[in-house]
Amino acid sequence: MTLKVHDLRFSYGARAILRGTGFAPLKKGHLTALIGPNASGKSTLFRAIAGLLKAEGKVILDRTDLATLSPKARLSRVCFMPQFFAANAALTVFDVVMMARKNLTGWRVTSEDTEAVAHALRDARIGHLAEAYISELSGGQAQMVSVAQALIRDSDVYLFDEPTSALDLNHQLRMLGQIKDAIAARKAIGVVALHDLNLAARFADHLILLRQGEVLAEGAPDEVLQLPEIAQTYGVDIHITTGPREDLVVHAYSHD
Repeated sequence: MTLKVHDLRFSYGARAILRGTGFAPLKKGHLTALIGPNASGKSTLFRAIAGLLKAEGKVILDRTDLATLSPKARLSRVCFMPQFFAANAALTVFDVVMMARKNLTGWRVTSEDTEAVAHALRDARIGHLAEAYISELSGGQAQMVSVAQALIRDSDVYLFDEPTSALDLNHQLRMLGQIKDAIAARKAIGVVALHDLNLAARFADHLILLRQGEVLAEGAPDEVLQLPEIAQTYGVDIHITTGPREDLVVHAYSHD
């Protein structure tokens, strides 16, 4: 199974957001990091892949053009976690994760569903929040609930839009480790939008660099992070070293 995006184009009025965006097929079991500065089109690209925006171009999952599927069928195959968490404030954490599980399959709740939600909350280390109301959560807690909502679903493709932006370093590492392990275990296709290049280097198998709606580079982290396009895109000087665990470390220096 692969996911291929070809020549996606989308505009808000006269402002072009995606400008012929495309990339080579993404493989199952691999986690891809979508990197790029603010306003580069990452969220719009995710929404176009998920079918939430009507963009020109093609999104091909295996041999299926996703535009030929019904909205419900497309949502069952592509799971999109938006950057900003939205849910009824009167619902508990357990409720919203259960709703994510049952949304596409009908609303009759079984003991198997209950156990699956409890397991998802334990995996996310938020079991203690099961009875908390969404309105009571911090931004970081809400983000962890949103990831649990995504991973409770059985999908072919998972798109995570900046899932670590509200988390401290410890929870960032745990969250991305959980996502990477889930993608590998399920043999699914995972794409996560990240601002932190060190997190991208540490957890991603593949990088896609996006700027102003165009893919400038894609490939293995040790290849992409060495390219001059990285420094040009972020407007900084970049130096790459290898850490004590043989992982890549990105050093960025302002021009000022």
